[in-house]
Amino acid sequence: MPHAMARCPVTRHPSGAHHFAIAPMSTAAAPPWWALHARARARLARWWQARLPATDTLTLTQRNVYILPSRAGWMLAATLAVLLVTSINYQLNLGYLLTFLLAGCAAAGMVVGHATLRGLVLNLRPPQALFAGAPATLELRLINLRPRPRLAIGVATEAQRQWAWADVPAGAEAGLEVRFQPARRGLHPCPVLRVETRFPLGTFRIWALWRPAAQVLVYPAPEPQAPPLPGGQPTAGAGLARQARASDEFDGVRGYQAGDPMKRIVWKKYARSGELVTRDTQQAQRQALWLDFARLGGLDTEARLSRLAAWVLAADRQGLDYGLRLPGLELAPDSGMAQRLRCLEALARC
Repeated sequence: MPHAMARCPVTRHPSGAHHFAIAPMSTAAAPPWWALHARARARLARWWQARLPATDTLTLTQRNVYILPSRAGWMLAATLAVLLVTSINYQLNLGYLLTFLLAGCAAAGMVVGHATLRGLVLNLRPPQALFAGAPATLELRLINLRPRPRLAIGVATEAQRQWAWADVPAGAEAGLEVRFQPARRGLHPCPVLRVETRFPLGTFRIWALWRPAAQVLVYPAPEPQAPPLPGGQPTAGAGLARQARASDEFDGVRGYQAGDPMKRIVWKKYARSGELVTRDTQQAQRQALWLDFARLGGLDTEARLSRLAAWVLAADRQGLDYGLRLPGLELAPDSGMAQRLRCLEALARC
């Protein structure tokens, strides 16, 4: 029996004879041609983009600038073909004049549009880190080294095509901001960018692809309503004796006393509430604030990282010394912007 046919159960005819019904087996329908076309185009785009050099500064030349007619250009070509055939059939001299005049204007527009991008220098500033859920912003500089302006230049990501447009003055530069949405936390490469212009007539699409080498660091999104900071842990040999304090701050902070060094004053606390408090170095030696990944049981990995990110920001706002413990990594207690960045980067890469 062929593999595409199946034998159905035996049925009994009223006359007593046995009959076997042969039915075709169900086979999966082949994907439509447009799905195959989309897959082929996506595969070709990935192959092409992988061949682009990764650089944060790119100069556009005739080797990396491409030209194709736009929809308006194809319509113009069809119109010119009709005009030419009509002029030949009816021997219309004015028809010849109009046809070749329009064709000459289109050809001149192609040259002008190509010169708009050729020689342009693109530069990407180092992108800033951000929290998950926020759009990433790429700051670009378009540098024009020629003594004539470059008009109507657009830049967008190859995937989203949300255009940002700029005119670059002669011998000067212009700034652009292109935004995209990172998928999740972690270190992400910048997306491939498309630089395009249709100046001056819109009949030709002149473009170039740019693959930046920079990467964007995405921190975990802080938990919106995170619980208070955990209590300090006694350090080795420090004992468990602690003085009760009326303040809700961490034990390493006490009220200001005359003669305290200015560098120990928590100025963020003073700016927020007008209260002068000082870091108590002796108390800080007995107590250490550790933000520990392993102590957040009952939460999945992303929820733990979100809570730790919220605690890092809270401890930094209060000017506390804090440490971070992650699987395979431990950051010693410290304070300040450098400690905050170290902890958030560790959480992003975890």
